[in-house]
Amino acid sequence: MPNLTEKNCYILGIESSCDDTAAAVINNGVVLSNVVATQQIHEEYGGVVPELASRAHQQNIVPVVHQALRKANIDKKQLSAIAFTRGPGLMGSLLVGTSFSKSLAMGLGIPLIDVNHMQAHILAHFIKVEEQNTPNFPFLALTISGGHTQIVKVTDYFDMEIIGQTIDDAVGEAFDKSAKILGLPYPGGPLIDKYAQQGDPKKFKFTKPKVQPMDFSFSGLKTAVLYFVEKEVDKNADFISENIEDICASLQFTIVDYLMDKLKNAVKHTGITEIAIGGGVSANSGIRNALKEAETKYGWTTHIPKFEYCTDNAAMIAIVGELKYKQQRFAKNDVLAQARMKL
Repeated sequence: MPNLTEKNCYILGIESSCDDTAAAVINNGVVLSNVVATQQIHEEYGGVVPELASRAHQQNIVPVVHQALRKANIDKKQLSAIAFTRGPGLMGSLLVGTSFSKSLAMGLGIPLIDVNHMQAHILAHFIKVEEQNTPNFPFLALTISGGHTQIVKVTDYFDMEIIGQTIDDAVGEAFDKSAKILGLPYPGGPLIDKYAQQGDPKKFKFTKPKVQPMDFSFSGLKTAVLYFVEKEVDKNADFISENIEDICASLQFTIVDYLMDKLKNAVKHTGITEIAIGGGVSANSGIRNALKEAETKYGWTTHIPKFEYCTDNAAMIAIVGELKYKQQRFAKNDVLAQARMKL
């Protein structure tokens, strides 16, 4: 049985849910290292190729873990536990991280801790960062990524309830697919954000999808962008290049306004005014600015993570591992990866 009172509790977090291989070491809420190996090979395909992702994880996982331990300046024998992403994600990618984590934990004779990737995006807010406060319970979490768009009521570390979610595509997919329509390389979401900062957000109008008050839909918006671009390009072959900044600004404005509409509905429904965002799309400048404005406009308390804790990373896996370690919530060695996993 591990010593839960030990002062130097070192947790190794391993993340391999999609196309980034990541490892991090955390000590009492403080990140000592956070290493990410990004796979460039998917860019030429315009999206993540699962088989290629799995192979790259196999190549990257040992050097990434080695580097994380070296940067943290500790030996693997000092580790208290191994935390890993069990799901959701690409099954082949998850299997690499799961198998490696099991073997390492067994070899070192230390506990194994399975982590829900979406919970980790939310609990990343509890990583200790200077001049940044952690959320108070209960709070609302807006988790926005390439695969998920959810509003979650968070009552405690492991007491979470989804109160709103997308009925089709995720917001990150809407950004990336729209970028592809505009001829931008993958991943296109950050490029839309970059161009949007120089454009007129009111130049072109895109209709916000109508669904239940706290739910989302992005499928129709992608189609609207496609038809809009095709129509304008028919009239002017250079329409995209001449208007790229205004198109991106208008699209981003529509998406961010839509997200804020849903958050306002969630606040009204729950009475909770403490808001936290997480997931890759929370790196978007438009949503960050809108949340900051909401503090003065609506009296909300908002929590926006550092950029490195927004996209997929292992520090968020490690902090969940530490929280579970303190509660002795360990996994058995026959634990299986899950491509689909409920919050």
